[in-house]
Amino acid sequence: MFYGNLVRLREYHKDDLSIVWQYVNDWEIKKYLAPDIPLPWKFEEEEKWYEELSSKNAEHYSFAIERISDGQYIGGCGINALDWKNSVATVGIFLGRSFLSQGYGTDAMKVLVNFIFSEMNIHKVILHVFAFNVRAIKSYEKAGFKIEGTLRSQIFRDGKYHDEIIMGILKEEWRMNS
Repeated sequence: MFYGNLVRLREYHKDDLSIVWQYVNDWEIKKYLAPDIPLPWKFEEEEKWYEELSSKNAEHYSFAIERISDGQYIGGCGINALDWKNSVATVGIFLGRSFLSQGYGTDAMKVLVNFIFSEMNIHKVILHVFAFNVRAIKSYEKAGFKIEGTLRSQIFRDGKYHDEIIMGILKEEWRMNS
């Protein structure tokens, strides 16, 4: 486990799956997760995802986010892509709706970024966020990320086009802020 001030990152347990499934099928969460058509996910898809977590050839690394105060599972984060040659990790995060705007996401992202820089020796961490997800952008900035670019009108959501923002942080910037 990796600890922050409010949360710890741990491995996923099979018991987490029903809660994960509820969180990612909540429209208020799902609309921020992926640019594809936001169709509901079947529980069997969650089970398949869980089974693939333990693959030795995994290119993705997922952590459950657990609240320290009571051990409750509140969301997930992880590395969605790794470019070992260029030393860049692409990350993502989600929380259940009732855990938003309480500092858990910022704390979890700081723990994840610290893990990537200190344990994996990666040079840069990036993420993609939709421009309408203002709360997340502020959280990522608190964790030290900077806006690096904008993909204009990249996602169609809620009947209109929105920008997708790319944010990043370099290892030397992390050292200065931690």
